[in-house]
Amino acid sequence: MQEVQLHRGLRDVYLDKTEASFIDGQEGKLLYRGYNIHDLAQKSTAEETMYLLLYGKLPVRNELDEFTAQLKNARNIPDGIIQIIHMVKGAHPMDVLRTAVSGLSAFDPETEDNSLEATLRKGIRLCAQVPTVVAAIGRIRDGKEPVAPNPGLNHAANFLYMLFGEEPDADETRLMDIDAIVHAEHGSNASSFAARVAAGTLADLHCAVVAGISTLKGPLHGGAAEKVMDMAQAIGTPDRAEEYVRNVLDRGGKIMGFGHAVYRALDPRSVHMRKGCQALSEKIGQPQWFQILSKVEDAMIPYREKGIYPNVDFWSGATYHLMKIPEDLFIPIFAMSRIAGWTLQVLEQLADNRLIRPLLLYEGPMDVAYVPIEQR
Repeated sequence: MQEVQLHRGLRDVYLDKTEASFIDGQEGKLLYRGYNIHDLAQKSTAEETMYLLLYGKLPVRNELDEFTAQLKNARNIPDGIIQIIHMVKGAHPMDVLRTAVSGLSAFDPETEDNSLEATLRKGIRLCAQVPTVVAAIGRIRDGKEPVAPNPGLNHAANFLYMLFGEEPDADETRLMDIDAIVHAEHGSNASSFAARVAAGTLADLHCAVVAGISTLKGPLHGGAAEKVMDMAQAIGTPDRAEEYVRNVLDRGGKIMGFGHAVYRALDPRSVHMRKGCQALSEKIGQPQWFQILSKVEDAMIPYREKGIYPNVDFWSGATYHLMKIPEDLFIPIFAMSRIAGWTLQVLEQLADNRLIRPLLLYEGPMDVAYVPIEQR
């Protein structure tokens, strides 16, 4: 048997070069196109961050205005997609979302055009359409009519408006804006890798995004945010948090929202979601959820020496809950924020494409003699 070095899960293997994002897991540092996530979360907007990712630079005013207008003009989704959502509304929203995005490919005039220019245009349309789809999923499965996009609202406010049917206040809008920024791109994570694998076969952008959505659904990737609120509700009160953590860990379990495949320091994205969660919990008079999760965070401090810190999902789930967003929409919201990042990953893959085809080390029997069925 040949001697090979296995890299289980492709850990520590460099697939390609990128200009999309830089992650230093030891320091807890994240850059989009060279810009620190802290600066973007504090000073930028979802629209500006999407432009940065897709075009490689921060826009000047007229460029941002034109890009924002493109997004607003692309927000509406065809009636056929609404019909699809009605037909499969009983499934998990992530299943409905991937089906709807696949359906959108039938209505896009450039679906089969894999040029970089057409792929960018399709990516911009999907950045605008997917929030409309997610909001429609949330309303239709609750027996409500979808709410049409409001061209007078920005990207974040418009999503909340379509989901709840009323304009959000400035604080909730800004919190959703920050959420869209910190989830927009994150290197070769599982869903971005899946999108690149699909793109590497020269499948179209919609195929690649569906691959990303499908991968994101898994609880080891995007699904942790749902589980964090399940945990908080099971704990019930802040004084029970430490005992809960101890019991779970003593049984060999994991505390959801802690640890990361890359970060061995604090996930820099979590800083901004924690701050927003605290402010919102106090504003709406429901401080218990932040208090419970803060106590969980305190109980996990001894594990920081092992590189286990809260990740972005830990505070995102609580924030969504405080905004009265149903738990099963948490991951679709993550997905709609990641469209720009997936589009960028696909553009990079297509720019210098090579089919992604790793090897598997065979360990089964060799040269087994075939026995006819009558003799077995």
